[in-house]
Amino acid sequence: MSPRGAGPADAYIRYYEALSPATLADLENVVTPDVRFRDPFNEVRGVEAYRRLLAKMFEAVPDVRFSVSHQAVDGDTCFLRWRCAGTLKALGGKPWLVEGMSELRFGPDGRVREHIDHWDAAQQFYEHLPVIGGLLRFIRRRLSAH
Repeated sequence: MSPRGAGPADAYIRYYEALSPATLADLENVVTPDVRFRDPFNEVRGVEAYRRLLAKMFEAVPDVRFSVSHQAVDGDTCFLRWRCAGTLKALGGKPWLVEGMSELRFGPDGRVREHIDHWDAAQQFYEHLPVIGGLLRFIRRRLSAH
């Protein structure tokens, strides 16, 4: 893990850990105009599309908070280990926790030009939904080596 303040991702990490609807106006300070963002549900290009996606996230999870526990940097690429927690409206206001990894690529000016999130949407989201969640848990148990 790189100490904070020592790597190219630090401004982005600080931004994400303080992310709120009020900070969305500052997104272009940490990403390039043509930024690409991808997660298990979305893929967008451009700072405005990314900003709209984050605004929509706040509609679904108003109290969302991110915390980064680890980072590894190799040239213009950084990998982050993170945790996202909040209250998901789609789950009836139940607490929601996602743990995942992000792959960041930086432009020449140090801003993020690509952000790709990796996390298990089946286990950390779909399995919490009525009906489909039970089916997915059943399938997971059947495929488990234990």
